[in-house]
Amino acid sequence: MFTRRKELLLKTDRLYLRPPQLADHLDWAKLRSDGYEYLAPWEPLRAHDHLSKTSFRTRTRWSAHAIRADRAVPLFIFRQQDNVLLGAITLDNIQRGPAQYATIGYWMGECHAGNGYMAEALQGMVHHAFGPLDLSRIQAACLPSNAASRRVLEKVGFKYEGVARSYLQIAGKWRTHVLYANLRHDRRGKG
Repeated sequence: MFTRRKELLLKTDRLYLRPPQLADHLDWAKLRSDGYEYLAPWEPLRAHDHLSKTSFRTRTRWSAHAIRADRAVPLFIFRQQDNVLLGAITLDNIQRGPAQYATIGYWMGECHAGNGYMAEALQGMVHHAFGPLDLSRIQAACLPSNAASRRVLEKVGFKYEGVARSYLQIAGKWRTHVLYANLRHDRRGKG
């Protein structure tokens, strides 16, 4: 007998987070396209077909596979009251064994920024990472000039750890990032 796996769904007070589905393509592409100028300074360069349905189909397949393989948890962020797509958050590069850590990245549509949604989504993902996923550490990196991202990390309990020179290619150039981490024992007293 075949049973369908229960889809991953995280809920917060105002939001729900779930893996991307093919039916999300048009809303996602519009949100990304409308906010291109807003997001471009903080992200890697994208392929010319980044917003295509074919590319999005590949993204949804990768997402499903990454979750099943325990390598990443890529989720879209939706507002509960009207099911509007707000952005995305990904727990990536999950390491097991003695490490038990992952990195986290996120983006919010420009029209939804400044409403506390990302802090709420990030808190939900942190809870999932330290609870069901049993991770011990979550790492994040952002450009030093990205004050909004730094504020949201600090609001959720991430602590500044230092600087990584030429850490990632952002907007086509190797850029130095500031590093933050959230440790499970910071939240629950475990060592």
